[in-house]
Amino acid sequence: MRWIIYNLFFGLAAAIALPHYLLRMRKRGGYAAHFRQRFGRYAPEVLERMRPGALWIHAVSVGEVYVAGQLMRAMRAIAPETHFVLSTTSSTGWREAEKLLEPNDTLIYNPLDIPVYIRRALATIRPRAFLLAETELWPNWIRLCARQGIPLFLVNGRMSDATVATYRRLRYWFGPVLRCFDRLMVQSELDARRFVSVGADPAQLQVTGSFKYDAARRNPEKERMAAALLQELDFGPGRQLLLGGSTWPGEEEALLAIYRRLSADHPDLRLALVPRHFERRESVVANIRAAGFNPVLKSRLDSGEEPRRPCTSGDVLLIDTTGEIMGFYPQATLVFVGRSLGPEKGGQNMIEPCLCGVPTIVGPHTQNFRPVMADLLESQALLQVEDADGLQAALARLLDNPDERKALAARAAATVAARTGVVDRCARDLLAAIRQGSCPTFACKQKGEVQEPR
Repeated sequence: MRWIIYNLFFGLAAAIALPHYLLRMRKRGGYAAHFRQRFGRYAPEVLERMRPGALWIHAVSVGEVYVAGQLMRAMRAIAPETHFVLSTTSSTGWREAEKLLEPNDTLIYNPLDIPVYIRRALATIRPRAFLLAETELWPNWIRLCARQGIPLFLVNGRMSDATVATYRRLRYWFGPVLRCFDRLMVQSELDARRFVSVGADPAQLQVTGSFKYDAARRNPEKERMAAALLQELDFGPGRQLLLGGSTWPGEEEALLAIYRRLSADHPDLRLALVPRHFERRESVVANIRAAGFNPVLKSRLDSGEEPRRPCTSGDVLLIDTTGEIMGFYPQATLVFVGRSLGPEKGGQNMIEPCLCGVPTIVGPHTQNFRPVMADLLESQALLQVEDADGLQAALARLLDNPDERKALAARAAATVAARTGVVDRCARDLLAAIRQGSCPTFACKQKGEVQEPR
């Protein structure tokens, strides 16, 4: 009865969402071209790439795609013959996923969680195992894999505050689904407890640490280019650079106000802002001007629209280009990582500046990085402040104390280095488990948890 109810509700939700998808197809030709994959139907050129025995990895969107990419690289390094079917839900995830494929891999959109479409997809792909990146539980999909004896693994699993609250309310459905996995590889002890509270079997859980530590990588070429630009602008040697990384609305204004106040006592201080979304450049430019500073846009420097000249404390560098933040982090004296001051934002990646050995400060809202923050705070590898006033006080103290800055930077780099290697360990464990053919399907059937989806 529970699955009849689920399928009725899901079918109704899919029907309600159909106009939205039709509108997206009209706006995005690429999305429309692949829409039939939602029903488990694939074009001939896609079918030609599929080979029985692939590992099927599902990654919802961009963040999960990066996790999948790390795992695919690590598994190939151990078993070069391994090939993958990588599925995603979003068009942005698709664009990133395309960069990860080897010639024997296949990229698809995930089928709708309706039994007939899942069966069709499984019959076509015939995967050797199914791996789910982080947490997106589709009951029919998971139950049908278990029913067909396909080993099921969750990798880099986590449950946010919002997710665990939802799954607890729906434990009647999601508890049995979680018990169909061979192994739930989760980021932290907190995540493990949350999975158990939703209905997972503790024997299935393995606390591995976070893939995020392995995802952060330095880029020497980008660092060289960033250092050269900053030197041309007189933001480099001899200056103290405050970098606002991956900032969100409201945080640029806070940093600009703090910069104005701190500049009086620190004439060598300079400010650079890297908004999380470069499309916001016009609003950030307006904020810079409203604060009484002159915006210097990297995009205009790159295009030659603006000359590269020595700047003053009255200039604020706006890095409004994509994919370059890892080049600028090592050049900074201090870094504030954004999406953490505003309420319920959840934080951006604070591992990256810590990896570079830069003193790093975040705001109070870092829910999306809870296990990582626990590691970094326990090691005193970064500072967390409650509000903009706390941020100003922390920055002022660090600017006045180079020894404290140096010690904080050293702890940051050491903490990240000590926690790398998670991806390689998970890849080895997964390949060993898949080769052994472990699968909980029989046990699930005995418990009555795996019923044929209708």
